[in-house]
Amino acid sequence: MSSQLACNPDELRTLFLFEKLTDEQLAWLCERGHIELHEPGYVIREGDPATCLYVLMDGTIALSRLVGGDEVETTRTDQRGVYAGAWAAFLEGAANRAYNASVRAVTQVRLFTLAADDFTELMRLWFPMALHLLEGIFYGTQRTQRAVGDRERLLALGSLSAGLTHELNNPAAAAVRATSDLRSRVAGMRQKLAKIAGGAWDRTQLETLIGIQERAAEQVTKAPELSPLEASDREDEMSDWLADHGITYGAVRMAPTFVQAGLDVAWLDQVYELVGDDMFEGAVGWLNYTLETELLMNEIEDSTNRISTLVTAAKQYSQMDRAPHQVLDVHELLDSTLVMLSRKIGDVRVVKEYDRTLPQIPVYGAELNQVWTNIIDNALQAMDGSGTLTLRTSRADDKVLVEVADTGPGIPAEVVGRIFEPFFTTKPVGQGTGLGLDISWRIVVNKHHGDLSVESEPGNTRFRVSLPLHDEERAT
Repeated sequence: MSSQLACNPDELRTLFLFEKLTDEQLAWLCERGHIELHEPGYVIREGDPATCLYVLMDGTIALSRLVGGDEVETTRTDQRGVYAGAWAAFLEGAANRAYNASVRAVTQVRLFTLAADDFTELMRLWFPMALHLLEGIFYGTQRTQRAVGDRERLLALGSLSAGLTHELNNPAAAAVRATSDLRSRVAGMRQKLAKIAGGAWDRTQLETLIGIQERAAEQVTKAPELSPLEASDREDEMSDWLADHGITYGAVRMAPTFVQAGLDVAWLDQVYELVGDDMFEGAVGWLNYTLETELLMNEIEDSTNRISTLVTAAKQYSQMDRAPHQVLDVHELLDSTLVMLSRKIGDVRVVKEYDRTLPQIPVYGAELNQVWTNIIDNALQAMDGSGTLTLRTSRADDKVLVEVADTGPGIPAEVVGRIFEPFFTTKPVGQGTGLGLDISWRIVVNKHHGDLSVESEPGNTRFRVSLPLHDEERAT
């Protein structure tokens, strides 16, 4: 709700926007424009026809943009003279423009209001040279930011896609290889079964053999983790035992399978006592096929589980099929980012100091993951393949604090204050756009109403991200 008030040229002169105008120009403004008094609420909404320019006389306003269907506050100010609305109406091709943001009165405000057509006339009559300069700056900057922003996103996407493809390829190749081996082992089992069926073994002996087979398959799930040296010693002992019991052909090939499955010489002693000397060689061959198929199926299961985990992490990272704004666990977002960057991590030691008592917080998950990606990727590049990356979470009053620390050479003192500036980068030409940390700052500060800061010295660079525990304004 608004009401119109009289316009005073002397009051307009107190605003930085109009302080250099002549008396005639100020009188023209008051003749064409007016003062509007607005109670708290929307003044203009994004997407509506841009009909007026608004200049703040006093009070507090908030500017917001629609992102993914959600309204995100970008600016809140009480500075007299700030302007919004159809400010670009005078630019070439600006006819029929819509408001590109919403303006809301946080408190009662007074706004100087000028129709877009009058503003266009003002600019063309009073500032013809400035108008041409502004058009060049406006459209040139717009094109540059769009091109560089697109490249920044494509670089990040390409890097993550390459890493994810590499991580998916390993378990996929292992599953394909194990499936091929499994097919040949099953074929061997069929042949062995045909020999057994045509042999002289009676039903009791077959039941004994099947019982041994079941216990061996169960033993695979209990197999201990052995060091390479321990496994080698056990394989030598197993090969010698098999040779001593008449298994001369295939003993060296069978021994690693038995050891990997968790069997030892004592276990085979029991098998020998149960089946006897005549049946032992056939029983050992059958047992070897059984264990090989169990181990191959475990490998296929592990590989497919790894693929499923990677796909789940990718969905968590991208927040696919989820609303843009949700209440999420910040640790899940950090972990999914680590998975996506796992190829780049390489030999870097990752330390997680998570406070698991922290509650879930309202965030834009996909965009916050972009922040973690930018910060962690910079840390990994700084350490150049070796060092320690520490992720730490804690609570600081009514905020969640996330720290990302690295043991790289640090950020030079003369540039640390500029790293959040757009287009500023310390990377070599062609390796960075200078927008990663600028985008991160805008996501954390403007979109989440949090804070992003950095402290750096050689061997200890720490980025701190604080995020509100509650979205009080959204709840209101």
